[in-house]
Amino acid sequence: MGVRVGAARLAWPVWGLCVALTAVALVLFVINGDARPEGSYGSLDAVIDVAILGFPTVGLAITLRQPGNAIGWLFLATGLGNAFAQALLEYGAYALLRAPGTMPGGAWAGLIADAVIWPAVAATSLLVFVLFPTGHVPSRRWRWLVWAVAIDVAAYVSGTFLRPGELHYFPTVSNPFPISIPALAVVGDLAAPAMAAGLVCGLVALAVRFRRSRGVERQQISWMFYLGALLIGSIPITTALSSTELHVGGIPVSELAFAGLLLAMPVAVGVAILRYRLYDIDVVVNRTLVYGALTVTLAAAYVGSVLLLQLVLSPVTRGSGLAVAVSTLLVAGLFRPVRSRIQGLVDRRFFRRRYDAARTLEAFGTRLRDQLDLDALGTDLQAVVRDTMQPAHVSLWLRKGDR
Repeated sequence: MGVRVGAARLAWPVWGLCVALTAVALVLFVINGDARPEGSYGSLDAVIDVAILGFPTVGLAITLRQPGNAIGWLFLATGLGNAFAQALLEYGAYALLRAPGTMPGGAWAGLIADAVIWPAVAATSLLVFVLFPTGHVPSRRWRWLVWAVAIDVAAYVSGTFLRPGELHYFPTVSNPFPISIPALAVVGDLAAPAMAAGLVCGLVALAVRFRRSRGVERQQISWMFYLGALLIGSIPITTALSSTELHVGGIPVSELAFAGLLLAMPVAVGVAILRYRLYDIDVVVNRTLVYGALTVTLAAAYVGSVLLLQLVLSPVTRGSGLAVAVSTLLVAGLFRPVRSRIQGLVDRRFFRRRYDAARTLEAFGTRLRDQLDLDALGTDLQAVVRDTMQPAHVSLWLRKGDR
């Protein structure tokens, strides 16, 4: 109880500081207007600032429930580092671009932001895969990866401060740090590719943990694999959206989608650690596969039928829209049979045990209509229960009056 109270006393102020720094960054973002740092995404910067608050918020929830879980503190640190860096970037933009000469320390703000913003997110992304879901590495042999991340972050920060020349986010301003060591700057340049290689190691660590896990932990890790599949599958969608001119509240839809993906990691981790029992991940994955494949199939059928019917009927219809109407009715009629076929394919390929159990129950229901011998029926029922539910022991008891 004392540990939980102590964690709350520290976690709440960290979360509040994240919110306050984000508010400062947003106010400065509005004041700065078009005076943006190098590499700015415009309005997406503000969206990302808000979306990143998902990390400290989920970290606070995890810390209050499981103070010994390092992932909660890791998310809080990520939120604090990013909010601090974003506030510094906006201050630097004001001091160096919006109103140059009116505020001191603009160059230092840009330098510190560069040193903090990348490790705050990249290191967390890697360590989450290594520590999830218990907050500890899978075994002692994986401790080297945590130390490697710490060394990589130190190399990046050192290289950022000791790099001679202009600032990354403000290329017209020189590095204000009084010491420059080009050799260490080169080491810092290698830190980002090294972190990408470490991410592969983190995924391997998660796969090793999944292979050894059972029950609750396996269910939790399934959420992370599901998140990874969603992130990879969403890449072509966000790429396609970036070429459109759709906006919501003045913000491009592609930017909102990117912010949603950024928020997906803390949400998925929080659900897996805190409330995984509310969801059956197998059902979620099953429905995602079925309806994702169904959407693609019906969309392809609709587009293909519209093009084909317009080609065939164009001499008769002359652009009256008959091809579109017929294609719509065709796709509506295909919904149920195509869904059934896809559901069967998904069950046979990815959920074979459930598929076999359903087939066994269906066969038992057919035999049940013709079975009159209770002893044979009881034997058959026990065999079905063993095959479908696989219990440790099965017994059937009938009262004498029932025979």
